[in-house]
Parts: sequence; C-alpha cells; structure tokens
Amino acid sequence: MADKFTPLILDALSRAAAYPEGCALLATKAEPGLFPATATARPAAKKALDDGLLTVLRTATSGKSTAEFCTASPKGLAYLMERASPKQVLEDFVRVLEERRGEVQTLLKTADRMAASLAGMTERIQSVLPQVATGRPPAPETELAERVMTRLADWSSRGGVTRDCPLPELFRSLGTLDPAPTIGMFHDALRQLHDERRVYLHPYTGPLYTLPEPAYALMIGHEVSYYANQR
Repeated sequence: MADKFTPLILDALSRAAAYPEGCALLATKAEPGLFPATATARPAAKKALDDGLLTVLRTATSGKSTAEFCTASPKGLAYLMERASPKQVLEDFVRVLEERRGEVQTLLKTADRMAASLAGMTERIQSVLPQVATGRPPAPETELAERVMTRLADWSSRGGVTRDCPLPELFRSLGTLDPAPTIGMFHDALRQLHDERRVYLHPYTGPLYTLPEPAYALMIGHEVSYYANQR
C-alpha cells in the first residue's frame, strides 16, 4: 500500500514545500490542494499526516466541511529530498512563483484603484472642511463655473487673442470670491465646464518633475491638464 501512496505523497510534499504559509490538504473547486479529492488520494493524505510529513497550520470551516491547510514538516522535506527528483522540486517552485507573480500584479492593480479612489475622497474632504470650519455653505458649482468663464474671458482679452491661462493663475484670480473656492471646488468647476464643452483644457508637455505648483494641475483622462481657455 505504501508503494501506491508514495508517488502521491512525494507530489504533495513538492507542492507543500513551495507553500510555507500553507495549502489546502485536499483540492476543491475553489482551492488548489496538495492531494486531489479522490478515493485513492484521501488515504495517502491521511498517511502523510500520520507519518508527520505534513504540518497542519490552520483549519477553515465552510458549512459542514472543514479544510486543513498544511505545509511540509522538516521530516517531510527530508523525505522529499531523499526520494524526489531535484528537477521536479525546482519546477514546482517555479510554477508557484509564476502563480504568485500573477497574484501580486492583481494586488498592485487593486492598490492603484484604491489609491485613486482615496485621492478623490481626499479632494472632496478638502472642499468640505473649510465650510465646516466657517459654517458657510460652498458657492454653487454653477456659479463658480460662470466665474471661471468670466476670468478666462478677461485673461484672453488682455492679449487681444485667445491665450492659454495657467491653472494656478486662474485659481488665484478667483480669490476675491466670498467664500473663496478650494482647489477641489475649482477642479469640479473645470470638470463641469469641460464636460459641457465650454473650455479647452491643455496638458503640461514638459517632464512632470518640472511641473510648477502641481497642486493646481487637473487629471482629465490620462492627461495632466495645466492650462485652460475658452472654446
């Protein structure tokens, strides 16, 4: 019987060695496992546990079933090195490494989405905090948007031709409003005007590390907008 179990146990130990944090003892539809959930593999898994080749790190209960998560014990690693092909062990490690690389890439994408969401929430909070401190309601977005259009018209008229207005200059020109808008409110007004196709927003074309006063720049799509003018 031991000879029948040996290939299954060696294969499971090879996988367990690549999962020091633990892997399900028996495979399920949702979880990869050290052993397939078959009538032949189940007693092999029990023998590996009884012989001390695997260490149970934790258990997880779902409904009426309890899954054991195991890794190779020192005895199991020694057993594996004595009987298994080093090439096979290395191939299993490489396979797990590729799987983990895909998991890390997915986590990084999720982290990027969370960072973008947090940045948006921070901007919204910054636009509300001054109103909480003063007890005054913010200027309506539509009114602020119209003020932005007036300032852009004034800016263009200075040179006699349509000129791009840097966003820091445009924001500072709104400082006479009472209450003065926050950068977040300013950006919301620009987005509204952009969506209504009333302004052009142009990107900063130099290296981002040379961007002056980056707090006033506005992300539109994949571009960092830094200039505005009337359509």
